[in-house]
Amino acid sequence: MTKVLVVVTNNHRFGDLKRATGLWLSESVHFHAVMAENKIDVDYVSPKGGYVPLDPGSLADMDDLTWKFYDNADFRNQYLAQSLAPKDVNPTVYDAIFFAGGHGVLWDFPNNPDLAKLADAIHQNGGVTAAVCHGVVGLLGLHGTDGQALIAGKQVAGFSNEEETINQLTDAVPFLTEDALIKAGGQYTSSPAYTEHVVVDGNLVTGQNPQSAKGVAEAVVKLLAK
Repeated sequence: MTKVLVVVTNNHRFGDLKRATGLWLSESVHFHAVMAENKIDVDYVSPKGGYVPLDPGSLADMDDLTWKFYDNADFRNQYLAQSLAPKDVNPTVYDAIFFAGGHGVLWDFPNNPDLAKLADAIHQNGGVTAAVCHGVVGLLGLHGTDGQALIAGKQVAGFSNEEETINQLTDAVPFLTEDALIKAGGQYTSSPAYTEHVVVDGNLVTGQNPQSAKGVAEAVVKLLAK
């Protein structure tokens, strides 16, 4: 059975600020729903395992699909209350890895050696690597089969500086996602703020914002079907 590993954050706040954050729920569940429609199994992993905090902003105006997942106690208990720890994951059983976003990831995704070990193994085994919104910072520190930075020279998307400015969070985050992708050698592209933008470059799929999560999932499904 085809399986995909979904990576989510454990981080619940903006550094030292008294402001809550976490997973942007729609980004994981819109991806998850497409996998389910295509009979693709998913597991959730986080840097520390266990509880996955949710960004309050992602709960403020949920669409029907996000409510469907949020209302499901089995989903909450299996995926959000008991995410896997990296040490408990065997990367050889996964055909793809997907990094979901939310501002929380800016603190525990980049250059995380445990996540990088999993992602590199999946990629080097011919798997698909995908990410959306702030989740693309999970790609920082990953490597291609040639040992070079995974995103160096690759077409990539991710949460734009314009979108962070609209959020009024530019000074609250440790770095800007767009800037980090470019610094790492990614060929960054974007669409107008909060419109869908998905980029596919080989076995790498990236999306700009929450509106792109479903499109990223659909692109992953197409690659897995090849």
